Amino acid sequence: MRFPTDKIVWFLLVVSLILYFVDYFMFGRAGEIGFSFMSNVAFLPVYVLFVTLMIERVLKEREREAIIKKLNMVIGVFFSEIGTELLHRLLAFFPDGVELSKRLRPTPQWKRHDFEEARQFIKSTHADLDARVGDLGSLKEFLSEKKGVMLTLLENPNLLEHDVFTDLLWAVMHLAEELQARRSLQGLAERDLDHLSGDLKRAHTHLLTEWITYMQHLHDDYPYLYSLAVRMNPMDPNAHAEVS
Repeated sequence: MRFPTDKIVWFLLVVSLILYFVDYFMFGRAGEIGFSFMSNVAFLPVYVLFVTLMIERVLKEREREAIIKKLNMVIGVFFSEIGTELLHRLLAFFPDGVELSKRLRPTPQWKRHDFEEARQFIKSTHADLDARVGDLGSLKEFLSEKKGVMLTLLENPNLLEHDVFTDLLWAVMHLAEELQARRSLQGLAERDLDHLSGDLKRAHTHLLTEWITYMQHLHDDYPYLYSLAVRMNPMDPNAHAEVS
């Protein structure tokens, strides 16, 4: 049963007055009671300010944690539906991605510093993707099929809390639109292929960075999901779900 707020306020005021009268009739020190009352009233604004700030901070922190949890679920949907498969497909556009593939193979033994080293490696590496060496037609078809999923994810208001993931979605969406805008992907001019190579690289760099962060999230919070993600590593051409 819930009581109206105004009734609670009046109840507390009445209780306070009763206690002051009891104090006066038992000890008869009106001056001390008045002094104590004014001291409490003088401190009341400071007390309210302190309590309000603390409660506001706690509520904001809880709200932020709830948003991050929901956002991680959105990121999980992205990698389940698009990201993991897209990373695997983009491997075909590396003229020589052996070193990149070897360095980005998380294991169950990885610690926090291993993920940080992987992020630093991604930032420092200059692996170039080449639109000439992969199957642009197959990539175009895959991204076309997943466009609806990406548009739904972009509508999620929680993305406002995660600029990096938003940039990733826009980069992948732009790549999809570039491929769809061309009637044919055969016989493209060299300058056009260079342009597409830049779009591939932009999307892949954002994708790798967010993938490592997502893998660390699974490692810390969902070990059973991390185990499957390690076995299905899109950077490993020989990856398989079976436990060996």
